[in-house]
Amino acid sequence: MKPSSLLRPFAMTLVPLALLAASATAAPAPDRALIPLIKVEQVDPLCKSGLADLRRRVAALEALPKARAGDAARVFNEWNRLQIALQDLEGPMDILSNVSPDKALRTAMEACLVEISQFETTLNQNPVLYARFKAVTPRDAVEKKLRKDMLERFEDTGVALAPAQQARMKEILKRLEEMSQAFARNVRDNTTRLVFSPDEVNGLPETYLARAKRDDKGNYLLGFESPDYVPFMEYADDADARKRYQIAYANRGTDKNPLLLKEAMALRLELAKLFGLPSFADYVIRRRMAMTPTAVLTFLDEVKVAVAELEKKELEELRQFKSQTLATNLADLRIERWDAGYWQQKLKKARYSVDQNAMRKYFPSEAALQWSMHISSTLYGVNFKKVNVPVWHEDVQYYDVFDTASAKRIGGIYLDPYPREGKYGHAAAFGVRGVSTLAKRTPISILVTNFDRTGLSSDELETMVHEFGHVLHGVLSNTRYVSQAGTRVERDFVEAPSQMYEEWARRKESLAQLANFCATPCPTVDDELLSRLTAAHNFGRGIRYGRQLLYASFDMNLHTDKGGDPLEIWNRMEAATPLGHVDGTEFPGQFGHLMGGYAAGYYGYMWSEVLALDMLSRYDGKLMNPQTGMLYRRTILARGGEVAGADMVREFLGREPDSKAFFDEISGKRLH
Repeated sequence: MKPSSLLRPFAMTLVPLALLAASATAAPAPDRALIPLIKVEQVDPLCKSGLADLRRRVAALEALPKARAGDAARVFNEWNRLQIALQDLEGPMDILSNVSPDKALRTAMEACLVEISQFETTLNQNPVLYARFKAVTPRDAVEKKLRKDMLERFEDTGVALAPAQQARMKEILKRLEEMSQAFARNVRDNTTRLVFSPDEVNGLPETYLARAKRDDKGNYLLGFESPDYVPFMEYADDADARKRYQIAYANRGTDKNPLLLKEAMALRLELAKLFGLPSFADYVIRRRMAMTPTAVLTFLDEVKVAVAELEKKELEELRQFKSQTLATNLADLRIERWDAGYWQQKLKKARYSVDQNAMRKYFPSEAALQWSMHISSTLYGVNFKKVNVPVWHEDVQYYDVFDTASAKRIGGIYLDPYPREGKYGHAAAFGVRGVSTLAKRTPISILVTNFDRTGLSSDELETMVHEFGHVLHGVLSNTRYVSQAGTRVERDFVEAPSQMYEEWARRKESLAQLANFCATPCPTVDDELLSRLTAAHNFGRGIRYGRQLLYASFDMNLHTDKGGDPLEIWNRMEAATPLGHVDGTEFPGQFGHLMGGYAAGYYGYMWSEVLALDMLSRYDGKLMNPQTGMLYRRTILARGGEVAGADMVREFLGREPDSKAFFDEISGKRLH
């Protein structure tokens, strides 16, 4: 799920047979909402008129008669209409600022998003609206939860602060939004191409080299897009070339981003102090499932104990394998950070006969997308129908989503699968339009990835399924109010549905169906290959979770301490890990989560995974069981943020959540 800004709702979410075979243009659908293709000269007028309309709506809401107990329906309905208008302005600006091929358009929309952020701050500091919501009496559990969420948002934006403090809060939030946009832009718009000689690319697949850009001397020109960087770090035999690429990639945020992060740290601490809180982590986590920084730090300590020995064991296995392969004295070798991916691939190929690049023939990109929709159709009782609609790039596809039982169109999804210059560089889901049954409003979710056009590795297939899980969370939501739609749940719960869904990219009953969607015949994942893939996946868990632990611990360090230089803190913390620190790297400058909504929240990835692996147990090993899938759709996906995450999980499981499966996973005890 793509990070979103500090106090803005989660508008965005760090992946079939006869049913989907047709690619027809659908009959006219007057209720079909689409992303408008805005031109650069339209952005400023649209922004101004949209904000003016929003201010009129606020004034109308303020002018409602003094609230009485029976006014809840009217107040909540008007608030819902306001939130819909806000989302209809913000959503298109948000997605197009991340994916439009037009740099001028992206820049203009970023400026509008800052203005929208300022409007939201003013809205959430409005004492008249705050008093009105406080006075109404909710009629049911949904309204009670909505009222609670709304009041907390007002309070977290400073509605109860003194005027001078409110003004400072507004300044802080504006500056944080500006820096969030600048931080992402500095990474996204970095078009640097590194030059590698033919000798430096030895070991890379022929398909990779065939599509790579070259200069007039025959050198290879490689950028920071995932299809360039990831295979290079896994297959290039030249360790010095890998090191050079790894350092450049870690520094792709330029020298500007570490300064932005340092300024953001200071502003976040000042923000927390406005509320009398000791740290930004206290400010953020009090509204999350974890509730306190102490609970998070205790959890991270437990993760450290569970993963430490496995990480060391795996790195030692890699070191020994490297020594044997190179016929070099073990005492003279270590695994460097730029070695980890390369030697893992080598070991997995030698030990398990698994080559991630060779897996691309099993998972052609287009077939994988069609397969993911087919799996979702089977589990959740929906159909996807491709429709030709105007899109922002020729690679983009659009699908209507229908409920199978009622044959009713319930939403739409866009797929933007391949990399291009200026596009958001990772995999993400954008929930740009939330559902509201009250307003008869259907949702739109957008899958944004940067995959190789020829096919996916098994790791990339997991990423695609993960992000498609976020897409489903948005489009299968069925909430009364738009502000509770889809992924608008606690940040330390939001990843759980997608993390659970990753399992479908690892199991025979689902993977075996992918070959049905290949345009030309492709091999099927059989039992023997699946066994090898599983073993290969299991190796490296210690290294993966060790890195996640470092990210989460670094984030908490930045936001629980009293300040300091983020680069110095990172260098010290990374140096204390088994792989150590690479001199000359400035990783925090491209760690987008810290500037995009996950500050004091990165721990949520592992916290969510506790719930994800526990929810998986409800399927009892039968992943393609539509009865369990429909139960999951009703109890988790459909309810968005209408119910607290922990309560939804309890209802789905029929018991209290349990962390055993997660700790078995990260310690290497869980067998897939």
